[in-house]
Amino acid sequence: MKKTLKIWMSIIFLLFIFPVVLQFLPKQSNIPSTLSLKEPSMIVYASNVLEEDIQPKAEGNVLIYSTHSHEAYEPITKAVDGKVAASHHSENIVKVGGKLKDNLLVNGVTAEQLDIDIVKIMQQKKIPYHRSYAAIRPYVEEKVKSKSYDLVIDLHRDSLGPSRTTITHNNQRYAKVAFVVGRDHPFFEKNLTKAKQLKSEMDKRVPGITREIIVKGGRGVDGKYNQDLDTSMILVELGGVGNNEAELNQTVSIIGESVSALLTVQ
Repeated sequence: MKKTLKIWMSIIFLLFIFPVVLQFLPKQSNIPSTLSLKEPSMIVYASNVLEEDIQPKAEGNVLIYSTHSHEAYEPITKAVDGKVAASHHSENIVKVGGKLKDNLLVNGVTAEQLDIDIVKIMQQKKIPYHRSYAAIRPYVEEKVKSKSYDLVIDLHRDSLGPSRTTITHNNQRYAKVAFVVGRDHPFFEKNLTKAKQLKSEMDKRVPGITREIIVKGGRGVDGKYNQDLDTSMILVELGGVGNNEAELNQTVSIIGESVSALLTVQ
């Protein structure tokens, strides 16, 4: 009986002590795998990649000058001086040319104006008015030789009255434009093409804003208008003697938009 009791006590003791002994036994070592596995990489796809919008932009250089620099508009001279005059020392076509230059710049076109009052110089040197094209030629020639221009505009004011130089479109009045191209020189065809292109762009915006292109040449006519100096030269008659400032400004905006469209690169 005593022997049996000892056996049971020994078993109970072992069962009690076994968990304690387990804590002191060495832990099973981590056996590294023979194949090292990397976690799968995460591949990210840009599902909405937006390319920068490529906007068309005007590329090119434009030169503006006026052979008859004192040509003026009667409504403007009357508003300034109280006198109606077709010629003025400051309120003239050169000032309108400055507005055109600024408008071209706003439309993304590189533009500059020949800073010269040729009529004033001619008066000082006593050069007769009919020699205007010869007088301004050296200044224009120097510019086109020193720099390449995509369009050269000799800006004038026509002598016609407002009934023939004004158009109304969508309840807005515009000064009409005429292009004059000399035919007695080698660059005639190229200059004529440039005039046709600009005329087309303007008429797209305001139908009828331009008159027919005037081609001049032959005996008793200049036939050049200094357009033999460059392949992109045109003479622009902006409105007539009776057009007012508002009408001129409207047309200047149309010219600016049209030149920009003409020089725009897609």
